[in-house]
Amino acid sequence: MMLMFTYRTSIKLHDTDAAGIIFFANQFKIIHDAYELLLEKFGWSFPKMLRQTEYFLPIVHAESDYLVPLFVGDKIAITVKVASIGKTSFSFEYTLKRGQTLVGRAKTVHVMIDQKTRRKTPLPAALRRSLEKC
Repeated sequence: MMLMFTYRTSIKLHDTDAAGIIFFANQFKIIHDAYELLLEKFGWSFPKMLRQTEYFLPIVHAESDYLVPLFVGDKIAITVKVASIGKTSFSFEYTLKRGQTLVGRAKTVHVMIDQKTRRKTPLPAALRRSLEKC
């Protein structure tokens, strides 16, 4: 059974556009916040990765569905689950809910690269184990 990670936040004024609803690109910002916190939970924070390893995890694909408008002050929960794990990559699926209402969905695909060569490299065993637990 897949365990999931949930990040809770609220929509800020700077997340919205002139119409008063979430600006589309900010849904990606919010799911990226959830992604960063999940990596920290795994022991793979971005500062650690950038300064103490030879690895990096760029996003090579992202998609998002906006199902219900979000407004300033809306409290949302972003649930992250591992969708797939490959040799050099993995993907996450995100659901965004306001209360019990599904307001959005997203997916990101991440590829492990060597920081110096910028070429794909196998996922480190410790990260793979963390992803497999999730």
